[in-house]
Amino acid sequence: MKEDGELAPVKAPWVRVEDYFVSLARRRAARRSRTPRPRTEPEEPRFLLSTLPFLTLIGGLAVLSVAIAITAWPVHQAPPALEKPEPHELGTAPKGWFQEAQKEFR
Repeated sequence: MKEDGELAPVKAPWVRVEDYFVSLARRRAARRSRTPRPRTEPEEPRFLLSTLPFLTLIGGLAVLSVAIAITAWPVHQAPPALEKPEPHELGTAPKGWFQEAQKEFR
């Protein structure tokens, strides 16, 4: 058996809370002290890289929406000429029609 014992507490620097906060403060200070990188964007936007693709996309969507609207517009056609149906006369059913209908549905 060791002199410290098998269940002796581990002495590691990351176990203490103070060390954790100190390392966070060091990281924060290191992050602030870095020199800023040079800009990757141009000072003025370029027409071919920013505005033209946007305008092309908007124009394409406009053409597409007009094409869909034209395709979906209902076509007005005159209905085909139909023969006039004979007018129904009330009270002209033959006798026994109701009994025949009942027989069909039994």
